Amino acid sequence: MLKMGSHPLHIIDYVIIAGFLGIPLFVSLFFSGRQKTLNAFFKASGKLPAWVVGISIMATLVSSITFLAYPGEGFSSNWILLVQGLMVPITLVLLIYFLVPLYRNVIQLSAYEYFEQRFGFLARLYSSLAFFLAHFSKMGTVFFLVALAFSKMTGFNTIETIWILGIIVIFITLIGGIEAVIWLDVVQGFLLITGGIVSLAIIIFSTPGGIAAIWQVAGENDKLWFGPYNLDFVNLTLIVMILNGIFYAIQKYGTDQTIVQRYLTAKSNSQAVKASLIGVFSTVPVWALFMFLGTALFAYYTLSGDVLPDGIRADAVFPVFIMTRLPVGVIGLVLSALLAAAISSLDSDLNCLAAIFLKDYYMRFRPGSSESKQVIISKVVVVLAGLTAILIATYYTRIGSEGVLGIIFMLYSVFSGGIAGMFLLGIFSTRANKQGVYIGIAACIVFTAWAVMTSTSIGSGESRRLLIDCGTFNFTHHKFMLGVYSHLVLFIVGLAASYFFKPAENIDKLTFKGWRMTIRNEQANVKT
Repeated sequence: MLKMGSHPLHIIDYVIIAGFLGIPLFVSLFFSGRQKTLNAFFKASGKLPAWVVGISIMATLVSSITFLAYPGEGFSSNWILLVQGLMVPITLVLLIYFLVPLYRNVIQLSAYEYFEQRFGFLARLYSSLAFFLAHFSKMGTVFFLVALAFSKMTGFNTIETIWILGIIVIFITLIGGIEAVIWLDVVQGFLLITGGIVSLAIIIFSTPGGIAAIWQVAGENDKLWFGPYNLDFVNLTLIVMILNGIFYAIQKYGTDQTIVQRYLTAKSNSQAVKASLIGVFSTVPVWALFMFLGTALFAYYTLSGDVLPDGIRADAVFPVFIMTRLPVGVIGLVLSALLAAAISSLDSDLNCLAAIFLKDYYMRFRPGSSESKQVIISKVVVVLAGLTAILIATYYTRIGSEGVLGIIFMLYSVFSGGIAGMFLLGIFSTRANKQGVYIGIAACIVFTAWAVMTSTSIGSGESRRLLIDCGTFNFTHHKFMLGVYSHLVLFIVGLAASYFFKPAENIDKLTFKGWRMTIRNEQANVKT
């Protein structure tokens, strides 16, 4: 038996984990015979029920990073990071009724087809390339951090865990297509929620005084608030998280292929809207569950007398509790939930990366290729993209988790900046045109490069220094504001520059104003 400290992982837990890993293989084989066309491989032939698609959206958004990071935040700090999630339904509850039909009516597969129709090829290239780079870096991070956590809890080798998990994810996506991915998301989503609820229940019943004591200790130690509330953009404050959450919601639901592609798998526009609402409103409670789990852990270790290892990091507290305090069988369940969270986001990423490569690149240069060849190319991309992500994760084992998170933030900031701003220009401004947007993209790239390089340090100790030091002109605001500013820069510069060029034509079906006019006309026709 492999151990974490003096606590062995029981054979029953191994059986539960192995049984869970067998479920995805079975489901992907079950759906394998249907993956003959692009429509089936990428859109599940547009026949999935709303509740399935909705739970899949939730499972895709709630990754294993949430499983580990949110309890760590709830333990060490307060609930301020949950504000990002709370802004999602507030931002999207009305927009979703326009957004989902828009994509279902104007694109075939890629979310970035919209940007080309609205602003030309360069806008499509910029946005799809941003998706590629951001999600490649994300996949490598998820593989690495999950494998690292799992190996520390079970004793398995980190690199071996990365490769085993990676091969399973590649197999699922390759054989079962998006239909297997989405149905597995449902299974994995419920497993994730079950693991969280069971863990929280055990913490509550193990804490002297139960839920009342947890709530009291949390309140006394300022664990339940969302502050600081002052108007400060340098530190992590409520206003920073509100702004970050608004643009996160717009970018994720309005421009991210992993979400947009799910709109296309539903049976109808109304079913797709319903699925989106299910996804939005089910995700926030799951985030809150894992945040409160960390708060409960803080109260437990404060009241119970149990002692944590010296120097333990906050995001390692939940794994320690899992391995030292959960009963046999429940450990296997919770570890399976951790793996489920990883798989449910990674298989989605792989399928969507293949969709983007095929639609935005391959078919542009090989428009006359047969559908059977396009399916083959898509599956080759799944394999190559999966192997690349595995290799990235393997490389991360050499530089450690701190270095990984810094790299990911830099890549994401540089290459995905401004996409939400461009999307807002596309749907809300009838004056915006491609020339203005291209100038906005250039301004956004310059701004983001400056901000990243004047706020990112390299080296250690006394030799630590900024990549570029501009003195008083360094970017000093909180890193979460970088994404907010990049969207605003592209939006403001793109809109202002558009006034120097001829207005775009034939864009009514691509804008919110045009959609509203269509609705009014339909209502008028019904009355007459």
